[in-house]
Amino acid sequence: MSVTRLVVGITGATGAIYGVRLLQRARQLQLHTHLVVTPAGVLNVHHELGLDRAQLEALADEAHAPGDIGACIASGSFDATAMVVAPCSMKTLAAIAHGFGDNLLTRAADVTLKERRRLLLMVRETPLNLAHLRNMTAVTEMGGIVFPPLPAFYHRPQSIDELVDETVERALSLLGVADAAPKAWRGL
Repeated sequence: MSVTRLVVGITGATGAIYGVRLLQRARQLQLHTHLVVTPAGVLNVHHELGLDRAQLEALADEAHAPGDIGACIASGSFDATAMVVAPCSMKTLAAIAHGFGDNLLTRAADVTLKERRRLLLMVRETPLNLAHLRNMTAVTEMGGIVFPPLPAFYHRPQSIDELVDETVERALSLLGVADAAPKAWRGL
């Protein structure tokens, strides 16, 4: 599977930089992106990165309102090859785990799962309670990939940007993006 069309969801969990960098990197890789951001996601992107909705949406090829359940990405007949939620709040994780498609983001994730496409959730919370863990298990059992954006230090990154970029490359690789370039461990 070669990813050409990617749905990107951004929620209100901390780590807005992951969603923004994903959109920027997808553009470099010439992937067609469809973005849906929750209201809390817009607030968090503004708080953490100083971007407003228009600036964020300009990073995607197409942007959809979270209440637009009639958008193309709400249907399995629309050929989106993969979806990532970066960052993914525990609320969104719970909705996806229980098939509660109450907005376009969770509906698009549900469609991704039912069509057996790749869904990657960059969940952000700590510590985790039992409900969080059970919801992660449920999503995994349905075929989703739970991918907390944990930094890898073995490559000796020199900046936060390097940590974020490496995590984004790993996520894109897991989604099936052929030109993603995560650093491979070469051994000691």
